[in-house]
Parts: sequence; structure tokens; C-alpha cells
Amino acid sequence: MIRPICKDPFLLSQKAKEMTEEDRELIRDLKDTLQFHSAHCLGMAANMIGVPKALIAFREGPLIKAILNGEILEKKGPYPAMEGCLSVSGSHSVTRYREIRVRYQDEGFSEHVQTFQGLTAQILQHELDHCKGVLV
Repeated sequence: MIRPICKDPFLLSQKAKEMTEEDRELIRDLKDTLQFHSAHCLGMAANMIGVPKALIAFREGPLIKAILNGEILEKKGPYPAMEGCLSVSGSHSVTRYREIRVRYQDEGFSEHVQTFQGLTAQILQHELDHCKGVLV
């Protein structure tokens, strides 16, 4: 189900709660909403659709993938970036890292540790910040 984009700063600043098996339906809703906004959005966090859960979805090539309960373990290669967000107006200057190592669960709740680089790493950093209540 495509959900409306949340722009409420109070809700967006809340730290996300852990994803559980009972939250499975939220994964599809977030992926559907990202697909709907794919012309101008590469990633979304669940709080962007009004649900403070530790879930992000992101575009990687033609696929939309989900990361549950993600945590950045390591960052390498800081650089300045300008980012926008569907939930926050304007562009904002941020520091991002060229390479990150992330521990997360997939849609089947299996745990992984994976290294991401480049644009994918930047998207994940933005969305994982959302899960911590940090906005650009």
C-alpha cells in the first residue's frame, strides 16, 4: 500500500523501534511507497511514512531492497555531500562516508554484515540516520 509522506518534525525526530515479525506488512508498504516516488527518491525510512520502526528501503539498480534493524559498524572516507529529503524541504550539507560496513537483517530476519560503497552507501547513511531520528 502506498502511504503518504510524513513531514511532522516531532515524529521524524523519534528514534525507531526494532522491527519484529509482526511488522512484516510494513516492509511491503515502504517498498510500494518508494516505488511510487522512484522518479525523485532513492531511499526511504519507515518513519517517512509515519511508522517509527527500524526499517529502510532503497533502490539498488532496478531492485528495491529492505534493511531491517540496520546499524553502521564502520565508516571510511568522509566527504561533503548535499542531500534532499521528501520529508524535509530544501537541500542540506552533510558529511557522508564512501564506504560503510552495516549489520542488518533481511526481509526474512536473517542477519548479515555487508560493506556498501558509493551512492548506495550514501543512501543507506541518510536512511539509517532517519532511524535514529536524525534529519538532514
